[in-house]
Amino acid sequence: MPTPEQIWDEADLPTRRLAGLALNPSTPEDVLLRLLADAPLAARMVLCRDRDLPEAVVDAVIGHPDAYTRSFLARNPHVDPAQRARLVDDKDWFVRAHLSGGPRTTGLIRPRPLPDETVVRILTTYSDEELGNSVYMQFSDELRRALPTHPEPKVRAWGGPLDEKYEDPVWVENNLPDHPCHARTFTLVNLPLTRTVVDGVLTPPARPQERRMIAGNPSLPADVVALLSADPDPEVRERIAHREDLGPDERRALAVDPEPKVRLAVSVHPAWSEEERAGIDYEVPLDRDFGFYPEALWPRDPEAVRQDALSGHPMLRRRAAKEHGLPPDLLARLAEDDDLGVRVLLAQNHPDAPAELLLRSFLEYTGPEREHLLTRPAFPTDGLAGYADHADPAVRALAARDPGTAPEVVERLTRDPDAGVRAVFARHPRLPAARLAELLDDEELVQHAAANPALGVDAIRELVAALPVR
Repeated sequence: MPTPEQIWDEADLPTRRLAGLALNPSTPEDVLLRLLADAPLAARMVLCRDRDLPEAVVDAVIGHPDAYTRSFLARNPHVDPAQRARLVDDKDWFVRAHLSGGPRTTGLIRPRPLPDETVVRILTTYSDEELGNSVYMQFSDELRRALPTHPEPKVRAWGGPLDEKYEDPVWVENNLPDHPCHARTFTLVNLPLTRTVVDGVLTPPARPQERRMIAGNPSLPADVVALLSADPDPEVRERIAHREDLGPDERRALAVDPEPKVRLAVSVHPAWSEEERAGIDYEVPLDRDFGFYPEALWPRDPEAVRQDALSGHPMLRRRAAKEHGLPPDLLARLAEDDDLGVRVLLAQNHPDAPAELLLRSFLEYTGPEREHLLTRPAFPTDGLAGYADHADPAVRALAARDPGTAPEVVERLTRDPDAGVRAVFARHPRLPAARLAELLDDEELVQHAAANPALGVDAIRELVAALPVR
C-alpha cells in the first residue's frame, strides 16, 4: 500500500487543485460530497484527513467503499473524536489500526482523546497487529487515572505493573536480564533493587552507563547515593544532583562541582534556601527547547508551584511556567519575566497567555515548536502586516494572518524567496483575482490557491465540473 507521502508525490496538478478545493472554507457541502465520491485518492486523502467536516460528509466517509479513504478519517485531528470513534468496528484491519494509531501530532502535543468507551473497546477487541502503544496518547485523563482499578483486566494492564512481584527486590534480581536490553534498562531505572544488583552495577567490568541508570532509582541506599555523588562520570553526578534524598555534604560538594551542568542540577534542589541557591555559580542555558508540555495527570501542590514562580532561580520559574493552571497573578508576573525560557514556556503552555506575550515569544524564540505558538487562541492578527518585510521568513509569514494586509503586498509575497511564505500568501483572501487565477495553474502553489476563500462558489463549481464520475 502506498504511503500518504507517495500518494501526494504522484498527484498531478489537477488533482492537487481538487485537494485545495477540498480544504477551501467556501466549498459547499454538496461539492465536498462530489469530491469524496469522484476525486482521485490524493484529493480524498486531503479532504478526509486535513480539515473538519460537516456531518453529512462524515457519514459519507464512514460508508465509503475504499478502506484507504476511511483510514484518512481515522487519522484526522480536526474532526470531533466521537466522529473518528464511529470507525472502531470498521470491517478492515487497516482502518482499525489507523484509528488506534491516532492523528499525527508534533512534539508532545496529544490528540484530543477518544471517548472512553471507544478506547476500552479498542483495548479489549483489537489484535496486536491493530493495537500500538500510541493508542495511549488518545486516553482521556479520567481514564488514565482510572487505569489501576479499572474492572477490565486488559485495560488495567495499561496502568503499569500492578503485580506485587514488581515490588519485590528479590524477584526483580532473579528476573533481571543479564544482557543490555530495554527490560534491563527499565528495571535499573525504576524497580526496587537488591544490594547485590546495585553492587554488580558498581563493580568492574560492569557497563559504565548503568551507573547513570541507577542514579535516579528511588531504592538506591544512602551510602550509594553518597558514593555516586563523587563518581568520575559527570552524567552520573548530574543525575544524582536531582535526588531529593541527597545529603547536605553531597549537596555542598556538588554545588562547587567543576562541571557547570552538575552545579545547575543541584542548584534547583528543594533543600536550599533562596539565599543558598543564589550563592551557587550556575549557568542558565538558553539553548533548551521551550515547547509545549502536556498538562500533568496529577496536579502539583499549588503552594510549591507558587514558590517556584517566585524564586530567583530561572530554572524553577521555568518549571512553574509549564503549569497550565497557573493563577492570574503568577501568569501576569511571569509574562514579564526577564528570562526568555520563562516567557516562552508560559506562552506555549498557559491557556490564557496574552496576545502580547504570544507575539513577543514568536519574535524572540526560534527553537523547536516555535510554530505551536501560532495555534494559541489569543495569538494576534491585527497589525501583523507590519512584518511583511521582516528578514525572518517565519515572521514575514505572520502578515498573512492579518486580514488587513494590502493586496499589493499579498501579491508580492506570493513571489517571496521562501516557499513557506509563498504558500501562506497564496491562501490570503485579499490576493488579487488575476494572480489567484494564475496560481491555479502553478505547479507549486496550486493547492494553496485552490484553498483560498476568495474563490467564489461559482468558480469552485466550475473547477469541479470537469471531474469524471466514477
